[in-house]
This record gives sequence, C-alpha cells and structure tokens, in this order.
Amino acid sequence: MTHLFTPLQQRGITFRNRIGVSPMCQYSSIDGLANDWHITHLVSRAIGGAGLVFTEAAAIEPEGRISPSDLGIWSDDHVENLAKINQQIHQAGAIAGIQLAHAGRKASCAVPWEGGKPIDETQGGWRPVFAPSAIAFNHPDSPLPQALDLTGINRIKQAFINGAKRAIEAGFQVIELHAAHGYLLHEFLSPLSNQREDEYGGSFENRIRLLVEVATDIRAVVPDRYPIWVRISASDWIENSWDIEQSVALAHKLKELEIDAIDASSGGIILGLGSQIPVGAGYQTAFSDRLRRETGINTAAVGLITSPEQADHIIRSGQADMVLIGRAMLRDPYWAARAAQKLGYKEFNYPHQYQRAWF
Repeated sequence: MTHLFTPLQQRGITFRNRIGVSPMCQYSSIDGLANDWHITHLVSRAIGGAGLVFTEAAAIEPEGRISPSDLGIWSDDHVENLAKINQQIHQAGAIAGIQLAHAGRKASCAVPWEGGKPIDETQGGWRPVFAPSAIAFNHPDSPLPQALDLTGINRIKQAFINGAKRAIEAGFQVIELHAAHGYLLHEFLSPLSNQREDEYGGSFENRIRLLVEVATDIRAVVPDRYPIWVRISASDWIENSWDIEQSVALAHKLKELEIDAIDASSGGIILGLGSQIPVGAGYQTAFSDRLRRETGINTAAVGLITSPEQADHIIRSGQADMVLIGRAMLRDPYWAARAAQKLGYKEFNYPHQYQRAWF
C-alpha cells in the first residue's frame, strides 16, 4: 500500500517521499534577492527529510510582489543565489520547487509583523496595482486597481515565461503556478474579481483563459522531464463564485495541457469570511480528494496537516499523492524525520551527522 514514505515519480524526477514543504512567504528579500535567511530556511527542511522543498511565492515582476520584501524571479540577478540554494537542497536529497506568482490587486502591502496593510510609495510600496477588473480588494485601505488591458495581459504572460526560464536556469525541478489565495491568476478565475466583458471575462472558458494560456506557455519552455504544478483555491467559500465544480472542470483542462499536479488550497479572494470557512484539521483535504478521484490528476493536500498519522492517512486513503506541510514545518524543520520515527519507518535516510540523535 502507498504510504507517506513511498517515493513518488513524476516525469523524470522522483520525490523520495510524499512530504513537501509548502510555499510560505518569508518577507526577507531586498530587491527580490534570496539571501542567507533563505539558505537556512530552505536547506534545513531538505536536511530534515522533506521530499520536496518549495520556495515562497516568487514574483515574476516587481509590481507582482505582495510586499517590498518578497522573493523575486523577474531579473537575471536573482538566478545566482537561488542556484546556490538549490544545489544544497539537491545534495540533501530533496527536490527543489519554485512557485511563480503575481499578487495582482493584493500587491504592495507591509510585511505581516508591520501590520500587513496596503502601503503606497511613501512607505516603500508602489502604485498602480493591477487586476482583471477595476475592483478593489475588500481591505478598507486597498487601492482601486487598474484593469489590465490586452497589452498588460501579454506582458504578464511573458513575465511568467521569463520567470520559468530563469527558474530552470537556477536548478529548480518543479515549477508551480500560483493561481490561488486571491492573487492575480485567481482573480481572473473568480467572478467576484473578474467582471470583464472581453475574451478574458464572463464565461467559465473566458475566466480560465489566462491561466490556461500561461500553463500552455510554461509547459512549452520547461523541459519535459520536469513537472509543472498549479496551486488553486478550489473554493472561494462564497455562493455564486468560484467553487469545487469549476475547479474539477479546470483540473480536467489542465491535465489535457500536461500539467502534472494540482495543489489544492482554498479562499483568499476576499477578506474576513470568518465562520463560513470550516477551518479545522485537514479541512481542505476533501478538495484534493475530489479533484484526484474525478480527474485522475495528481494532487497535493494542504491546510492544517500537522501530525504524521494524519498525513500518512491522507496518502494511504488515496486523498492526495503528496501532503504539503506549512506551519508545522516552520515549527520543526525536521518534521519529516520525526514522522519517520513516529511511524516506525526504518528505511528513512537520516543525515549521518545526526543519526546519533535518532537511535
């Protein structure tokens, strides 16, 4: 039976287990550059035994950052430091992945420990911000974004292509498109934020058009041996908006485009849903389960997956092909090693330097 420590093969790579480090913003870059913090943060999780280590969301253009301190992939200058980190991740036995992102109307915010509110040029932010339609995010301080015209949409598509090329040059072996959490690609998917009347708005086929075009472009430039994933918000948790039925239809289309996995998250298109989201242990796993069962595409489960037993059950019961661990991995870089010990998996490859601590 497939379990948490069964290797997973996708295209030309093999994940040593089904444990991934979820993309988590560190808000620690200057001009988008990776630095010593990112080395420590990412490489330690690889040493700790994860099969896949994702960077945080990497902005494909400066205006696509959530905050001025976000990681970037919009410049050739970003490649060198990322390549050094990836070399160490690979030496530790893990696969390095990157999440390509554009924050859209949720761009230009302060870092969380400074309040996370939208900021302008006087505070280190920028204007304008871009979106499918001139509809502001519902934070009280959010600016009215500029609706992208066709020239702007083409610029965004090219920025994703350029980001993917730089990611491959830096040594990443998994590319993930961020189409979740209320950021730009998700904004095009959701009728709450997309009220366009051209070929990129209105019908389901039109609202998914940008993501489909970006996915097609990225598959064309990423070597065939490397998988491409897409993170989606499988539901906006609001009636008459983006929902799981549309997500299933989207997953069918992405599978036709040779996308290899759906990273199934949810929410983020508006602020303050509160009790409408049934937050609890593994509360989003039903999305990865349904997408996997109804489309046959590989899925990753994410969201309050904390214990080894819980993660192992998700894999053994076929609800997902991989689990992505977020906050629990922040608390413990060696979560995977501890999971192997707790579950009695004796073939786990503990680092030689640390073996005396485990046995």
